[in-house]
Amino acid sequence: MTVFTLRQLEYFVAVGETGSIARASERINVSSPSISAAITQLEQTFGLPLFVRQHAQGLALTAGGRRMMDQAQKVLSGAQAMHDVAADITGSVRGPLSVGCLVTFAQLVLPMLRRGYEERFPEVRFQQTEMNQAELFSALRRSDIDIAMTYDMDIPADLQFSGLIRLRPFALLAAEHPLASGPDVSLDALSQLPMVLLDLPISADYFLSLFATCNLEPNVAERTRDMAVMRSLVGNGFGYSIANVRPQSDISPDGKPIRCVPISGDVRVLRMGLLTAQGAARSSVVQSFLQFATDCARADSFAIIGGETIL
Repeated sequence: MTVFTLRQLEYFVAVGETGSIARASERINVSSPSISAAITQLEQTFGLPLFVRQHAQGLALTAGGRRMMDQAQKVLSGAQAMHDVAADITGSVRGPLSVGCLVTFAQLVLPMLRRGYEERFPEVRFQQTEMNQAELFSALRRSDIDIAMTYDMDIPADLQFSGLIRLRPFALLAAEHPLASGPDVSLDALSQLPMVLLDLPISADYFLSLFATCNLEPNVAERTRDMAVMRSLVGNGFGYSIANVRPQSDISPDGKPIRCVPISGDVRVLRMGLLTAQGAARSSVVQSFLQFATDCARADSFAIIGGETIL
């Protein structure tokens, strides 16, 4: 019976993917002689050459080596899946976790939350993705992500939302704008000014709906799908914009001062929270992230972005 170890397969795959024992050594933090010895042992075990040395170009997989690496990747993936199933059965918090986050606030929320979560649960393999609202819905339905952080904007019936904090909308204005120094600003006053619309799916509908509810129509002068571009356009006087998450700097990306001014009146407040597939089985890893985010909200960890805890 052919005998080999998962560790040998891991070294083999690393060399196959990097094309070099030295680069594989750096990737998996194992000495080059140990990797070289493992490759030799595998070639002897299987009775075929896995690599050919190309002058000045490192190692290249042989035809047989390519087929063997495809199978080795499947074996390693299967072995990891068995560990993940065992962790789920025993309730251990271990395994993969894929989190999607709305692009408009991902930079301000997710890294902070992820750092604390990984420190508490070091055996979780965390992967993050930034998307717009429509993309988050699709990713959850395809099971490309396990959970999403987003707003309660147009949530479909087949997805389940759990709110964490409330976020009132505010206007972003250039610091020298006459309305930037006031305690608040009305939608009526804003509707008379040029608007820089953050033109993302569903998000843009929310911003425009604030005016429609008051029978007003904004003067959309600029559109952008990039938060940084939006803030620079505002800082350079091309118009105001609307957001719900307070930026951590009152300077635009190109160095212009900007101000956040609350919008007065009865305006729709968004809830930021966690979104999962309705009725989907939740692993111990997903449950742990839900609880961790809830604990952070209760500890007022989101106050830095202007959030008001609702738990």
